[in-house]
Amino acid sequence: MDNFRNVGLIGRLGSKAVIDTLKELIRFLDDRGVNVILDQTIAEVMPGHGQQVCKQKMMGEICDLAIVVGGDGSLLGAARSLAQSKIPVLGINRGNLGFLTDLPPHEFEEQLTQVLSGRYTVDTRFLLDVEIKRNGEPIGEMVALNDCVLHPGKATRMIQFELYIEGQFVYTQKSDGLIVSTPTGSTAYALSGGGPIMHPKLDALVLVPMFPHTLSSRPIVVDGNSELKLVISEDNKTYPSISCDGQINQSLAPGDSVTIRKKSHKLKLLHPLNYDFYRTCREKLGWGTKLGEQE
Repeated sequence: MDNFRNVGLIGRLGSKAVIDTLKELIRFLDDRGVNVILDQTIAEVMPGHGQQVCKQKMMGEICDLAIVVGGDGSLLGAARSLAQSKIPVLGINRGNLGFLTDLPPHEFEEQLTQVLSGRYTVDTRFLLDVEIKRNGEPIGEMVALNDCVLHPGKATRMIQFELYIEGQFVYTQKSDGLIVSTPTGSTAYALSGGGPIMHPKLDALVLVPMFPHTLSSRPIVVDGNSELKLVISEDNKTYPSISCDGQINQSLAPGDSVTIRKKSHKLKLLHPLNYDFYRTCREKLGWGTKLGEQE
């Protein structure tokens, strides 16, 4: 356990089940002499916890490992905060699907013991940097682990925009928008939009049109190092939005451009030794099961 002497705990707010798991986790780590640091936001709803507290963004400076208790959304938020610090992240699932938070809450002790003793696998995931410009000047920056989505925002009308890949014009599209997804996000919103499932080790991006106004528009898979640029057409009559991981959002105006490129810092995601991506797909997506069967 020498590699993980200081462990930061992050939890989803508003869930009694998350608080219960965090309390069990604190006892488990205390018994093993691990120094626990709680995320400030979750510490505020756990009076009497008796642990060190810090802001989530500071965990990367003082912790050797961050454990997220919640759903995939909780881990997405932590990833954006912690990726630059390079500390590994581990997830205990208290959400729905759990593609990223893969430790079961009622059986975490045995698997976490293995991780703390150095028996684990490291899964490296890349993130996206998103820059918005208006009249050539930057007006916003965002980060995404799953996806960056151009969507109509509050309007219900189609968006017209141009797509460029590595500076080359690809098409002008009229649709409800575009999903730009990493392999991590390929099992999320992009999957619902008809995109392919990509193995997490792939260095690629998938671009999934949302209800395009032509039957010939299909998902495109491009190299993960590609620089993408979306330009909202000047004659567009709506003010669409760009969102990252479905959690952060910014409004756009006609003429605005959105540049999407791979972030230099990557997320280190830890798994138990028995982690199997395809088993996760079988369990979460119901592959190979018959009606009424459960794996």
